[in-house]
Amino acid sequence: MIEAILYKKFPNDKSVGCNLCSHYCNIGNNEKGKCGVRQNINGTLFSLNYGIIQGLAIDPIEKKPLYHYFPGSQLISFGLPGCNFHCFNCQNSDLSQCIKENESLVNSSEMILPSKFISEIENINALGIAYTYSEPTIFFEYIYDVINYSKQNEKTINYKHILVSNGYFSYELISLIINEKLIDAMNIDLKFSNDKSYRTFTGGSMEPIISNIELLIDAGIHIEITNLIIPDINDSVEDLIKFSEIVASINSRIPVHFTGFFPRYKMSTIEPTKTSILEKAKRVALEAGIKYVFIGNTTLLQESNTCCPECGMIIIERNSYRNIKLNFIIEDGKAVCVHCKQIQDLTI
Repeated sequence: MIEAILYKKFPNDKSVGCNLCSHYCNIGNNEKGKCGVRQNINGTLFSLNYGIIQGLAIDPIEKKPLYHYFPGSQLISFGLPGCNFHCFNCQNSDLSQCIKENESLVNSSEMILPSKFISEIENINALGIAYTYSEPTIFFEYIYDVINYSKQNEKTINYKHILVSNGYFSYELISLIINEKLIDAMNIDLKFSNDKSYRTFTGGSMEPIISNIELLIDAGIHIEITNLIIPDINDSVEDLIKFSEIVASINSRIPVHFTGFFPRYKMSTIEPTKTSILEKAKRVALEAGIKYVFIGNTTLLQESNTCCPECGMIIIERNSYRNIKLNFIIEDGKAVCVHCKQIQDLTI
C-alpha cells in the first residue's frame, strides 16, 4: 500500500478527510472512502489500488473519444480498480465496482511500479498515455508518479497524458493538475443535465463537474465531452435542450459526443438507445450553437466526421477508429479548412 495524497488528518479520533474528489469523504479509522480503494489505517490514508494495472492496450485516440486532439494517433491505455461513482449503467463494472464488494482483484494482482511501467512502454510508438477504463481520479497517486517518471525518461519525456473521467475532481486535485501542468487533454463524461439524476444514478452531483470543466478550459487543457443517452432516463427533449444549453454556455466549441446506450450492469433490462434519439440530440445541440457534435457507439459512421462549422466541408473523415482521413491544411501550426480557410478547433 502507498500513502495517499491530498488528505488531512484529524488526530483526536484518527479519522481523516480525503480531498481527492468532490465527495470529500470523512473516513473513520479502518474504514474506506466511497471509492472503496482508499483506506484509513490508524490515521494514515492509503491507496489500495496503487499499480494494479488492468486492461493495458494500445488504442486509437478516437476511441477515448477525443476527435480534435492529435487525430489519428495512438495511446497506451490502462485503468486501475475502483470508482468514486456507482453508475447503474457502468460498462466496466467488473473493474470499477467489484472492489467495493470483493477485494480479490487487488489482492490477487501484481503491483507494477511506475518506473517499471515506463521502462516497459518506452519503445512503443504512441502519442502518450490515457488513464481510462475505470475512474482515474481515484488512482491519481499512480498517475502522478507515472507522469513524473515519464518526464525523466528521454524516450517518454514528450508523452501526452490524458484522462477519461467523470470530472468529479476536488478543488485540491484540479489545482494540482493545473498548477503542475500534469494533464494535456481530457474527455469528461457529463452524464446528466440535472443534479437529481446525478445523485440518483451516480451518487455524485453536477455542479463540481461543470465548475471543473470551466477551470480546465481556462487553463488551456483540451476538453471534449461525452453524454451517454439512456432511454427514459435522459433522452427527453427537455433533457437534450438543457444539456446542450449547459455545454454551449461553457464553450460552444467544445466537441460533444452523444453515445448510444446498451444494456449493462444494473440497467441490463433497458433497451438500447434508438438511432433517431441520437440524431435528435445532435440536431438540438447544433441548434443550441455547439459547433462540433458527434454520434458514437452506433452504425452511423458518417456522424463521426468533423465538419467545418463555417462551410460544412468534411475536415476529418472517420470510417472507423483506425481509418482516419485528414482533409485540412496546416498554416502557422493550425488546422485550416481547405475550402473556406477557417481555422479549426484542432490540436495537431
